[in-house]
Formats: sequence, C-alpha cells, structure tokens
Amino acid sequence: MSISLENVGIAVRDLDEAIVFFTDLGLEVVGRDEVRGDWADTAVGLDGNHARIAMLQTPDGHGRLEFFEYLHPTAIETEPTLPNEIGMHRVAFAVEDIDAALAVVARHGYGPLRGVADYQGVYRLAYVRGPSGIIVMLAQDLRVTAG
Repeated sequence: MSISLENVGIAVRDLDEAIVFFTDLGLEVVGRDEVRGDWADTAVGLDGNHARIAMLQTPDGHGRLEFFEYLHPTAIETEPTLPNEIGMHRVAFAVEDIDAALAVVARHGYGPLRGVADYQGVYRLAYVRGPSGIIVMLAQDLRVTAG
C-alpha cells in the first residue's frame, strides 16, 4: 500500500486573513471554493456543513494546508492551544532566513512566543502564534545557509 500526505486541514476564524498571512510567508493559493451539500456532510461528518475553503501549498509543491472558515454550523471558539497540549500542535516550515520570515510575521502583528532558539548550532527555531491562534514553527537549517 502506498501512502502520501495530501494536506493538513485547519479551521480558521477569517479565511482571508489566513490566506494573506500564509501567502506573505511564501505559500501559494492553488484553489478556493465554498462547499456544502450531502457530500460535504458525509465527508466531514457534520450535518449542514457549509464552509469557505482555500488550499495553499509550499513553492516546492510538497506541503499543503487547507484552511476552512465555517459558515454553518457556527464555528466554536476555543482557547489557543499551548505547546504541551495533546492534539494538533503546530505547522512547521523550513525557511532560508528566519530573521526575514519573522519580519514578515511582524508585519501581520505577530512575533515569536519567546524568541529565537539555537539548537546545537544546527537550527535556529521560533514558534509564532499566527491568525486564529495557529502555532507556526519556523526553522532555519544553519548547515544549508553556512555551506
């Protein structure tokens, strides 16, 4: 049996805000739609499912995020997750220049949860809480940029 990751789905408060944030980081929109009907109810397991969706992918085409903004039923607000909570934790991206990526994040009013960490001189890492409380990890491989 062959298996590959198709995408990671994330419910957001504001689809357009999520699109602007993640495209500014470098992802590309590959599709947008509004979904509803029996097929959507069956696929998601939610009666009356009606959502605006967008599929974004990394420039290399290997990573995809599907964002959805529920129109019905009403989205349920929860507290943002903490780094040690069980469940969906974070989305991680390799970046060429973490300082440049953090400058993009700052333009949207966000910043690192605690700063930029150095992992044994190999990686510079930062966790950022972005739109709808999504935790985004940015990782710069120093071996790539040093060589």
